Amino acid sequence: MTEMDGGGLPVLERYRAVRARSLLLAAPLSIEDCSAQSMPDASPVKWHLAHTTWFFETFVLERFEPGFAPFHPAFRVLFNSYYNGIGERHPRAQRGLLTRPALGEVHAYRCDVDTRVARLLAGAEIATAPALADLVELGLQHEQQHQELMLTDVLHLLGQSPLLPAYHDGARAPQADGGALDWMDFEGGLAVIGHHGATFCFDNELPRHRQFVEPFALSTRLVNNGEYLAFIEAGGYQDASLWLAEGWDAVRTQRLAHPLYWRHDAQHNGHNGHNGHNGHDGGGGGGWREFTLHGEHKLDLAAPVTHLSLYEAAACAAWMGARLPTEAQWELAAQSAHAGALRQMSGACWQWTSSSYAPYPGYGSAPGALGEYNGKFMLNQYVLRGSSHATPPGHARASYRNFFPAGARWQFTGLRLAR
Repeated sequence: MTEMDGGGLPVLERYRAVRARSLLLAAPLSIEDCSAQSMPDASPVKWHLAHTTWFFETFVLERFEPGFAPFHPAFRVLFNSYYNGIGERHPRAQRGLLTRPALGEVHAYRCDVDTRVARLLAGAEIATAPALADLVELGLQHEQQHQELMLTDVLHLLGQSPLLPAYHDGARAPQADGGALDWMDFEGGLAVIGHHGATFCFDNELPRHRQFVEPFALSTRLVNNGEYLAFIEAGGYQDASLWLAEGWDAVRTQRLAHPLYWRHDAQHNGHNGHNGHNGHDGGGGGGWREFTLHGEHKLDLAAPVTHLSLYEAAACAAWMGARLPTEAQWELAAQSAHAGALRQMSGACWQWTSSSYAPYPGYGSAPGALGEYNGKFMLNQYVLRGSSHATPPGHARASYRNFFPAGARWQFTGLRLAR
């Protein structure tokens, strides 16, 4: 068996490692935790575990396994996400109503498909079966995307509980950075944007192309909680002049006043009961607390602000005399010789850009159902760059194009300034 893209591991070893990590992420959760759906945009962990298995059954086993038969015929509909070319789908907003199959049967489904994929890979010479290798790698990258979604969806689910339970005491936290927010200048010019090399990428990262970029500057780190708190205390959520029109509508209709998981607790205002930076809860935050994967804690002023919509990110940037970067500026900076001086480019939180999610010049989606993976979503969404602390190790790269609607807040989304 030859090696394939994915950290240099043999394909079967990599398959087992990625699949095992999904189960590890689900391990701290109860059966009830795995079955509930907190909102239409989120999915139950049980569904994530089943859907990623459905992907390998549908796109790998159905094509390559001799005498293929589905584990359960109904799963083709229940765990199809958005592939119209495959057929009917269970409504996304009703995934939390799927009490059957039980979690135990979903685990049996994973075990069955894993055994069959392992048998297929063990008997294949990957060098002579590039289509098989490519599909397995796409399935693993797809599962890694769902691993991050599992964490973001679980955080939203647990955040609905008055108990504010921790997902895991040892959950990773965003990288704090108490250093000064400085600026790095870039000359701009004709940049080459998009993935290059023989390693894996999604089709939306291609083709590599030229794009002219005017001179610009980026902040050397992400905007942190302390700076965002200053924006709040200065009346940022009451100043319509800072907001995009749709953003201001969201502020008024949704009564937005702070990032998604922040809560002000008067009992933690400090000795004198002040709400500002000087009256704080033993180290900062002015009585503000934040719910995270490791429970609710006093606000860490040095940690990057997260769970912002594009509207909130753009308004805070305007208040700070800056704006959001374009995705071309972000990628040019990430690939520059001076990129090392830019902190928190990956591993902290996804960074909103001002770029609409659109195809690169010359983009073409793959034929068949797999062509629906990215291309059909290139409308009414914005690009985010970098990665978050919930992104699986090795999954991020400079050309990666994440994308969400402008109002999305439940993901680990933050803010880097440009000017």
